[in-house]
Amino acid sequence: MSLPDALDRFILFLATERGLSVNYQISVRQSVEGFTQWAGRRDLTDVESVRIQHLSDHLLSRKTDGVANATIRLNAMALKILFRWLAARKFLPKDIGDGLMAPRLDPSLPQTLTEVEVGHLLASIEPVTPLDHRDLAALELFYASGLRVSELANATLDQLSLEEGFIRVTGKGNKTRIVPVGRTACDALNRWLETGRPKLVSKKTGSHVFIGVRGTKLTTKRFEQIVATRAKAVGLDVHPHLLRHSFATHLLSGGADLRVIQEMLGHANIATTQIYTHVDKKRLKQVHKTFHPRG
Repeated sequence: MSLPDALDRFILFLATERGLSVNYQISVRQSVEGFTQWAGRRDLTDVESVRIQHLSDHLLSRKTDGVANATIRLNAMALKILFRWLAARKFLPKDIGDGLMAPRLDPSLPQTLTEVEVGHLLASIEPVTPLDHRDLAALELFYASGLRVSELANATLDQLSLEEGFIRVTGKGNKTRIVPVGRTACDALNRWLETGRPKLVSKKTGSHVFIGVRGTKLTTKRFEQIVATRAKAVGLDVHPHLLRHSFATHLLSGGADLRVIQEMLGHANIATTQIYTHVDKKRLKQVHKTFHPRG
């Protein structure tokens, strides 16, 4: 299969089966097309001829050209998820992108993921096994609703209202709140509940939404391990609270009212939520510095 054909099929998959945003699709296409053009100049025109060294050499050439580390990381993540998808769909005998290293981010960058990085993380989970379905549903819910890891671990089936797109959670101080769940997260949860969770149910299974291979409730520690492992596969260092930070920051960037974000996060004091105004300003300053000609 040619590299352009592989890219077209992958973008179609992201759009139709994963429902990922147009902006995310554009970002992936730009990253992969950059590699495709680089590879074409070296007579690498089909996916079968690509090796991990070619991917590494391409990223190194980007670095030599003065491209920012943050952009190269996004390029690397796009290539990793593309070749993982090709291997999962049997277009390639193995995932040649496994082990591809990306440059570290500058320590001055804010501790929150960009929307594209979140997209890469979620797109990297190919829902094949019950555990794949579980992990994808959990991460989608983390990001869609900004839950604390303890709230996710303790979530029960009766708290979910997927038809209406809400989850009822009990947070700190034993306070209950209603939080919206986006369409993509609802779809992932439905697939987990219909095709994944039933295969793990045992006599020990209770009413918790997320369960492990023995059918029992997952601990907060196990959720942290799941998030870290899935993120590491695309070159990210992520913990559950980082997804909660990203949820709030992206809402604020999109124009959401701070009071609304406070309610969804379950903060007792608005001062706790105001930290995201500082994070957002820092992120905007970094974007300006990176892309403005006199930044």
